[in-house]
Amino acid sequence: MTRLFLVRHGETVDNVNRIMQGQTQGELTDNGRRQALEVMRRMESIKVDAFVSSDLKRSVDTCTIIARPHGMEIKTTKLLRERDWGGFTGRFIPDLKDEPWPDDVETLDALLSRARTFIAFVKSEYPDRTVVAVGHGIINKAIQAVHYGKEMRDVARMDNAEVRCLML
Repeated sequence: MTRLFLVRHGETVDNVNRIMQGQTQGELTDNGRRQALEVMRRMESIKVDAFVSSDLKRSVDTCTIIARPHGMEIKTTKLLRERDWGGFTGRFIPDLKDEPWPDDVETLDALLSRARTFIAFVKSEYPDRTVVAVGHGIINKAIQAVHYGKEMRDVARMDNAEVRCLML
């Protein structure tokens, strides 16, 4: 059985400013770097076989900090990217409440398909290993929904730098 530690990236400038980041790169705040260091300290004594990250900067930077004591390279994948929010990207989140969704927002089916593909990837590439995967709030939620057979709304939101363990 593969043990997957699913991590959400540390706090970003856009998180603080309540901007819809989507698939933009993002920049960690000082607090976000501190959050990643806290995860690093909690995980430095765990034997990790692989580190996988979204290819977006905010996740790569978080994963780089967490992986430091292990001296391992990080594999990046677009499968762990945040949901593509299309025309909502870069907008102030409270302003979006009553707006109709643009046609270019990634569909829930496409998001869940990416989550299924990521789980299959981890299981095939890292069987019976321990993997740390740093992603984003919505894709991490989708991965958990697929894994547990739940609806997205039934999976609790992950805070920045929160870690959840899944046995695949």
